[in-house]
Amino acid sequence: MKIKELRELTVDELSARRNELKQEIVNLRIQSQVGQLENPSRVKIMRREVARIETLISARRLASA
Repeated sequence: MKIKELRELTVDELSARRNELKQEIVNLRIQSQVGQLENPSRVKIMRREVARIETLISARRLASA
């Protein structure tokens, strides 16, 4: 997802998306260890998206406080 799309989501939706991505990262790491990972750069892309989501969540919490 692009940052513009992420900004439109609520905090609950962002948290759910973050959990989904973290689970998928775990699955990709398992595939990497087994040797079945087709696109290794996908892990990097997902980690960056998790970081974007966490940044948005923390910014919204600071803004509401």
